[in-house]
Amino acid sequence: MSYDHKHKTISTDRLILRLFQKSDAETVAKLCNNYNIYKNTLYLPYPYSVEDALSWIERHYDNYISDKAYEFAITDKENGKLLGAIALSNNQPFQHGELAYWIGEEFWGNGYATEAAQAIIQFAFAEKGYHKVFARYFDSNPASGKVLQKIGMKEEGILIDHVKKENQFVDLVYYGIINRLDE
Repeated sequence: MSYDHKHKTISTDRLILRLFQKSDAETVAKLCNNYNIYKNTLYLPYPYSVEDALSWIERHYDNYISDKAYEFAITDKENGKLLGAIALSNNQPFQHGELAYWIGEEFWGNGYATEAAQAIIQFAFAEKGYHKVFARYFDSNPASGKVLQKIGMKEEGILIDHVKKENQFVDLVYYGIINRLDE
């Protein structure tokens, strides 16, 4: 992982994580207007419109500059194609943040979420000095759990019937990783 502070980008072997631009809104809407993504995410609306994408994107730069959250487009390093999104919140008093991501369904199974998530963990610990990063996923989405395991996170617990999705209560599985370098 390589972080370019000036350009606000993170590079990995295959990916560039960069800030979203308004010009990404159409692609974001196309990727997110997908029931299979919606059913595995907590806050994404469905159907998903270009207006939804624009209102989401418009907050990113200010969040980044104020160290509130870091929301990146996951893009292919070779061709610049937008593959998904990854975000890291910043709870400064507790030196931790939540990792969240989605990948367009046509790009599932290629390891992009794992590669991007590993880079964000390194960014959180090496660049931002976090003590901990955590993530949560619906128990009906074990693929997300596999991503978290691959990046070294450990299951910390299950919150039973914690949120309501599509008129039914669902369990959230929590994972976390501690920055052992700061101890």
